[in-house]
Amino acid sequence: MKYPKEYLDEIKLRLKVSQVVGKSVQLKKRGKEFVGLSPFKNEKTPSFTVNDEKEFYHCFASGEHGNIFDFLMKTKSMGFGEAVKTLASEAGMQPYRFSNFDKKKDQRFQTYKNIFKDYSKFFNQELFNPNNKEALEYLNKRGLRKDTIDEFHLGYVPWKNDFYENLKKKYSEDEINLTGLYYKSDKTGKYIDRFNSRIIFPVNNITGDTIAFGGRIFRDSKLAKYINSPETEFYKKGSMIYNLDKAKNLRSNTNEVLIVEGYMDVVSVYASGFKNVISNSGTAITERQINLIWKFFSNPIICLDGDESGQKAALRIAERLFPFINENNKIYFSIMPEGLDPDDYIKEKGKDGLITLLKEKEIIQSFIWIHLLKQIDQNNPYEISKFEKEIKKLSYSIYDETLKKYVLEDFLDKIKKLTPIQASRNKYNFSSFKSKKDYKPLKETKILHQKTKDLSKIQIIEFSILFIILNFFKIASKKLEDLSDLTFLAEKNESLKNALILSITKGYDVETINSEIKTTYNKIIEEINENSNIQIIIKNKSEKEISTLLDELIQDHKNQENLKKIESLEQKLINNLDESSYSELIKLKNQLNRD
Repeated sequence: MKYPKEYLDEIKLRLKVSQVVGKSVQLKKRGKEFVGLSPFKNEKTPSFTVNDEKEFYHCFASGEHGNIFDFLMKTKSMGFGEAVKTLASEAGMQPYRFSNFDKKKDQRFQTYKNIFKDYSKFFNQELFNPNNKEALEYLNKRGLRKDTIDEFHLGYVPWKNDFYENLKKKYSEDEINLTGLYYKSDKTGKYIDRFNSRIIFPVNNITGDTIAFGGRIFRDSKLAKYINSPETEFYKKGSMIYNLDKAKNLRSNTNEVLIVEGYMDVVSVYASGFKNVISNSGTAITERQINLIWKFFSNPIICLDGDESGQKAALRIAERLFPFINENNKIYFSIMPEGLDPDDYIKEKGKDGLITLLKEKEIIQSFIWIHLLKQIDQNNPYEISKFEKEIKKLSYSIYDETLKKYVLEDFLDKIKKLTPIQASRNKYNFSSFKSKKDYKPLKETKILHQKTKDLSKIQIIEFSILFIILNFFKIASKKLEDLSDLTFLAEKNESLKNALILSITKGYDVETINSEIKTTYNKIIEEINENSNIQIIIKNKSEKEISTLLDELIQDHKNQENLKKIESLEQKLINNLDESSYSELIKLKNQLNRD
């Protein structure tokens, strides 16, 4: 049995040849083509080429030539039917079943397309009827020439036209009703044209068949400015992209496509010479729509009106589509100047002006950050707290686990800069101990630096605290409560600290402590003495200065402990958004900021 041509064509349109072949052959871009080593013959010099625009591959070494179906059949030993099923699945399409239902559905679709073709042709001609000159004048005033009108097959549906009767001569009432072009009046029982008194924009599927219309009122009216065809068996708004049938032909030239809001925006931008422009066909952009766009363009740019409602709509779209981004498929945003839509902008600035504007586009995560941040008072802790939760919630929504991790890290870094953690210093504040003169490093300082360069920050802090306790019992005895609250990371450090605190608490004299402690902990004490920069810093310092330094070291250790807990909680939250863990995370960060 034969697959319908439209079904096979749509698979080929959704999948680039390089995308299919690239899974088996390492391809390199060369001009408009890709080249690689032949999968059909052993060779050292590439003779295998792929042309996405012409939808074929060719091997000069073996003479093999074909499309994506041929490639799977020849390299994977598949039959045609299996190749079609495999590629249909990859293209996100339902498998075609050769049942009576499918045959009848295909016949209905052929009739459906023919009705739309007749309707579109007739009302395109009506646009140039002298009786309807107002409609044509309106389009001319909007800057559209006849060649653009013809290319988009724009039309005009006059009030009380009788084209329904013409259609009934070729098609049954049920067949016409399936299109949604007409609805029955409750008062008269007659069928009324849905697009009466409107300029119509044919909405084509990816293979270029008209399957719906958008209609625009051009006179002052209480009616809705735009209406769209109702959903039918063959038209689903959430799956359609206006003008993708034309724009897709540019996929070999660019990975960018401009997404605007309305039909007129598309036509106007296209007429300026900027051809890779599409619209989401009268709905909020859906997951199905963005996945279809990504089949052809990996970096779409969403460009909405510059007014407040346009920016709010853009933010809603960004939040809705954020979960679907990945390393290969991104989304960018470009906002028009206030008071302008893309149609206005292209008339005022032209194609070059639009290209310049789009260079300032923002990637989706930056766009979300900037626009959510604008909505809060950065001096209000409650608003910052809500902002941070919202940012994290959006990060956790990303399906790609690896990207989720790095986007979250990027946001966390920005949040830290937004509310800096003053206590988590990279360097201790020993400014009060510094001399006004600059000295060359002493030999002993150089030796100590060499020994300590491989120690972590928290290890250095622990060694410094222990050095002060070991050598200044009187100072340490006044800090026992604070020292007891610390939990050292290294087990040997924790053991020595506890032994020293216990000895001091019991009131042992200095000689007894030195004798017992040094006997038991001789090795770790030697390590501390060899690796503590603190012994150089506290030379010739008063007890008050050393006590202040110990306070700073205790606080730095607490901060390091909290930072480790924060890191652990953030990693936990990446995998599972848990409210109790999140509350603990906020508490720790607030503690750091207070300190």
